[in-house]
Order: sequence, then structure tokens, then C-alpha cells
Amino acid sequence: MNTIPAQARTYSSTLGASPLTAGTFILDGTTRAMWWSDELYDIHGYHRGDVVPTLELTLAHKHRDDLPRIQAVNRELFAHGGHVAIYHRVIDAQSHEHRVLTAGEAVLDQAGKLLTVSGVMLDLTSTVHRETQLAAREAVQGALATRATIAKAEGILIGRLGIASEEAFKLLVTYSNNRNIKLAGVACALVTLADNPADLTPLGQFIQELTQSSLPRPHR
Repeated sequence: MNTIPAQARTYSSTLGASPLTAGTFILDGTTRAMWWSDELYDIHGYHRGDVVPTLELTLAHKHRDDLPRIQAVNRELFAHGGHVAIYHRVIDAQSHEHRVLTAGEAVLDQAGKLLTVSGVMLDLTSTVHRETQLAAREAVQGALATRATIAKAEGILIGRLGIASEEAFKLLVTYSNNRNIKLAGVACALVTLADNPADLTPLGQFIQELTQSSLPRPHR
């Protein structure tokens, strides 16, 4: 785990200029040890050297209401591999809450054993707080910047999915309502991922989660 994989270096370099904090990680499927980028230490409230990253430590920082869902996603991912994108909350070492979007990929060996999970975590907290603080003024001023971001996010969905503007907006609104995150935060996350041309895999994962969120839930 001392050598930083090329994928993690790519994420760090391409997302470094983003207004959002974007950290990268790699999980060793055998030992459950992890490598965190400096930004991921920041999100969890640590400095490099304060702790040794592990899967257990990472899970310990998940919001207790989100943990069962995360564990269910991990079981599926570790067993079958593939990609995942999930919005959840992290409680850092100072007990501060961070709203994050994690996108990653699990790789299995030929025998179906987990080799690695690697990906990126975007901290959307500042976006959520900023939208809350500006809500009153935006109502008066028309929220031009927010509308522009939402319009750009709609355009991304229209281009990727071949759907109408109304359907694209509905996807964003449905995900916003289901995940209890501001619409502007959802749009900002989508636009940030789309602005990373070096690796569009996280963008595809997030769009897949957006579409799945809009599907009707089965009756129990």
C-alpha cells in the first residue's frame, strides 16, 4: 500500500483545482488496509500520520443512520465487483458532519476474490451550507448562478441519456428529495464530475445513481 496507484494520482491531479474538496482512496481487498490522499484525511478531520487508514476506521466515521445502507452496498460490491456511487454523511474526528458523494470501483481476481476498491470522495458540505445561507437573497435575486449550474447539469443529462429537459430536471429533483440534499448541491456535484475529462467513470456512476433513484420503490 506504499505505492500510490496511477488511478489515485489521476484523480488527485484532475480534481485538485475543483472548488470542492475531493479526496481519493484505495482499499486492499485482502488486508482491508487503506491508502488515503491528504484531502481524504482532511475530510475525516485528521492529518497524515495521525491514524492508519483501514476499512474499519472509515466505517466508524459514517453517520449512524447511513451506515446500514453503506454496509449493504459494500457487501454487494465486495462480492460482485463493479462500480458504485453513493451519497452519505461522514462525521469527522471533531464531530463535524460532512455531506459527501463517494464513487468507486471494486476489482475482483479470476477466482472472484476482492483485490482492490479505489475511488474518489467529494465533500459537498460547503455547497450545502452556502446554498442555505444564500437562500433568502437568491429568492430575491433570482439565483442566477444556481440556475446556471442546474441548467448545465440538465444539459449533461440530456447529452448522456438522450432525454428531454423536463425529464433531466425531474431526475435532479427526485434525487435531491430522496437524498435530502439541496438541488444546487446535486447539480454542482454532477458538473464537477463532468469537468474531469481524464476519467469520466465517476460521472457515469453518479448518473446511474440518479436514474436508479427515480425508479418507483417496490411495495412491501
